[in-house]
Amino acid sequence: MLGALCHISASNIFTPVQKTDLRLPSVPLITSDPYFSIWSPYDKLNEGSTRHWTNDEKSLIGAVRVDGKVYRFMGKQAMQVILPMAGSEAWKGNFTFDKPEDNWTSPDYSADKWNVGKGAFGTNDQPAVRTEWNTKDIWVRREFTLDDININNSIYLKYSHDDIFELFLNGEKIVSTGYEWKNNVLIELKEDVKKKLRKGKNVIAAHCHNTTGGAYVDFGIYTPSDESAPFENLAIQKSVDVLPTQTYYTFVCGPVELDVVFTAPVMIDDLDLISTPINYISYQARSTDKKEHDVQVYIETTPQLSINEMSQPTKANVIKRNGLNYIQAGSINQPITGRKGDLICIDWGYAYLAGKNGANTTVSLGEYEKMKSTFAQKGELLPTASELITRKADEMPAMAYSEDLGKVSTNGKSGFMMLGYDDIYSVEYMYERRMAYWKHDGKVTIFDAFEKAEQNYQSIMERCRNFDAMIMKDAEKAGGKKYAEICAASYRQVITAHKLFTDKEGNLMFFSKENNSNGCINTVDLTYPSAPLFLIYNPELQKAMMTSIFEYSASGRWNKPFAAHDLGTYPIANGQVYGGDMPIEESGNMVILAAAIAKAEGNANYAKKYWDLLTIWTNYLVEYGQDPENQLCTDDFAGHWAHNANLSVKAIMGIAAYSELAKMLGMNNIAVQYSEIAKKMAAKWKEMAIEEDHYRLAFDRQDTWSQKYNMVWDKMWGLNLFPEVIEKEINYYLTKQNEYGLPLDSRKEYTKSDWVMWTAAMSPDIKTFQKFSDPIYKYINETTSRVPISDWHHTDSGEWVGFRARSVIGGYWMQVLMDKILTEK
Repeated sequence: MLGALCHISASNIFTPVQKTDLRLPSVPLITSDPYFSIWSPYDKLNEGSTRHWTNDEKSLIGAVRVDGKVYRFMGKQAMQVILPMAGSEAWKGNFTFDKPEDNWTSPDYSADKWNVGKGAFGTNDQPAVRTEWNTKDIWVRREFTLDDININNSIYLKYSHDDIFELFLNGEKIVSTGYEWKNNVLIELKEDVKKKLRKGKNVIAAHCHNTTGGAYVDFGIYTPSDESAPFENLAIQKSVDVLPTQTYYTFVCGPVELDVVFTAPVMIDDLDLISTPINYISYQARSTDKKEHDVQVYIETTPQLSINEMSQPTKANVIKRNGLNYIQAGSINQPITGRKGDLICIDWGYAYLAGKNGANTTVSLGEYEKMKSTFAQKGELLPTASELITRKADEMPAMAYSEDLGKVSTNGKSGFMMLGYDDIYSVEYMYERRMAYWKHDGKVTIFDAFEKAEQNYQSIMERCRNFDAMIMKDAEKAGGKKYAEICAASYRQVITAHKLFTDKEGNLMFFSKENNSNGCINTVDLTYPSAPLFLIYNPELQKAMMTSIFEYSASGRWNKPFAAHDLGTYPIANGQVYGGDMPIEESGNMVILAAAIAKAEGNANYAKKYWDLLTIWTNYLVEYGQDPENQLCTDDFAGHWAHNANLSVKAIMGIAAYSELAKMLGMNNIAVQYSEIAKKMAAKWKEMAIEEDHYRLAFDRQDTWSQKYNMVWDKMWGLNLFPEVIEKEINYYLTKQNEYGLPLDSRKEYTKSDWVMWTAAMSPDIKTFQKFSDPIYKYINETTSRVPISDWHHTDSGEWVGFRARSVIGGYWMQVLMDKILTEK
């Protein structure tokens, strides 16, 4: 939802509490939950279209008009169609599933013997598919005729593919991907490629290889519209600083500087703010040449925010309420919680653009190109339509906001907006749809939330600044300036990969989505690595990730003697869907975290409620944890190996954690009994795992090693089960580092950066810690993989392997947690 609101006077709102140097691969702009999530995967905010973490386009466009000249500072506008994609209309092409002759990409090649079909091509689970493709490979030729084309204009290719894809224009290869799948990628054709276009017949030829799962091919050609050409003039970006709850940009727009701040007030100690799906966009313009300048601000989105596929029909309409004007937009069908899975966007609920009905502020719903051309010519918006229905991707209307700041001097003028989303119902939990926490079971409407956000703007912004300062101070004290910037870059990603709600008994639920790994909901082995952030600042949220797993077993729905892996596929949480159990992994995770909560709160009351289950799970660890069989575990990226030494450590730490809980509950005999079991198992572990100057990845595998990050609790809690092991391992790891970090184990050079930070927290001092954390900083700063921070990357190249936007990087806070616990001791 966008809301335009009154001027503000606090200039410090536009100055970050601390400047940052870390370049993010994708910058958080609007972040609320796994569905309402908009990022800029560029160094410059106006370099390309803003995107959902899945890489689907979710367009925000921002511009400022200074003395009649427009400067675009955010996003990239949609293009005029030369050759449409399937979301707009079906297109005809020739295709074959059999490898053709080598000259198949040539304009003069005859495809008469190929099949004829309509685009897009793919499996039925993909958008706008009109020709089914279920084989490994497909070759497609799309012939088109150009009567006239001005190659002096910018020309763009837009394409979607799943998986490995190559594309040729009149025989010239212009796209070649690896194993990836992306929708609506927009690339500008280089001058030499544009010259390949000719009057008359032209051909786009494409080949796609599908490795597994869905398959898809779609493409088209676009050019900027003459009407909105003034929006092609770019503001010059001076700086970007990313703090925990806020992203700060500064732009040069001729004789005016523009500051823009994106604020997600997801402060971890305020459940209403974490849950409320409203973000602020603040802006300030000031003259830099001591003269006054006439300035208007423009910010726009489209109903695209509310759909998963561009071909889905939408309806947008205007609503007036309590001094605010809203434009509401959503899918016509409204399939509430009907779509589940990974790499998808929401297609139910409503986005809103809202603003005060003031003399200088306007919101308007209208034709996409004319809205911008009117602003460019007059500094104002089109008169608003009352309702618009869209059935084609290329006919999306503009949902626009403008404020006329009038004459702007060196003192500057400022304002703010809000962007939000009402999903109606958020998840289905145990066969009942549940609303988000902020709704308080329907007592609070989205309009109530907007009005409250407007009224509390100043105080919330001040609180966000104070919160950001606290996070930075804690992290810098624990690990230094670079480490603090890593934490700042990670915070919103961690928090907003979750959804907060309550069950029908009023229990707090904080469910993660397993973004870009399989789409599961409330996965225990995401809860475990993300825990440090929540254990430090709000253990109630840590409980809210775990209570449902306990209750799932207590209800009898899960009757195995170990913890479940997940509760379903987001947003459906009716029970585990993962194909294989992870008995030691998840049981160890749950018992260890129960003890970590008890130590954070100073009591074991939460664990006491589920003592019977904790006992069952701990006894499973005792029976099977010393030398694990070939069980699934969270580190099986290079294959499943039995006798995993780090998995055994997890079992031992789980047993020790149970002992600590028993001690806190006054069960001294049980505490002693399980403490002795843990000590004996640890001693046996050392004998089984030792290999000269380090310890093995698996007990039966010579010349192997792995990160033993599960030992971090031993150091933190002062149990002394593995003291000499930790020291020896840390020294050994330092000899195995690559440019972008410590590999996960000896099998591959890739790593999991959350576990690197856990391992680093076992270092004897900050200097040693930084030897592990600095390469992670370098990875984030230099990776060419432009996605929200991937926790799984190659330590030699810095490129991602997979995974993005996941909550597990809450594990980056392990050093802060370690510092806090050891300081309190």
